[in-house]
Amino acid sequence: MPFERLKYMPLRDATEARAMFAVGLVLVAQHQLDMRPPPPEPTTCCGRGCNGCVWDGFLNAAEFWRDDLLTCPRP
Repeated sequence: MPFERLKYMPLRDATEARAMFAVGLVLVAQHQLDMRPPPPEPTTCCGRGCNGCVWDGFLNAAEFWRDDLLTCPRP
């Protein structure tokens, strides 16, 4: 599985983040990379659509995780 696929996966919600993590973790295993685990999903959302929602932070952390994986040195 090519790393390019991971690069273009959308990250607009939890479902897309889970799909991206699944692909990323397969790549980590296939290439035996030393990567930290993906960020955990938030458990404290009140569901009111707050400005600065915990889900916004989660999606930002998911983007950082993907960027780290894409720049991780490969053996």
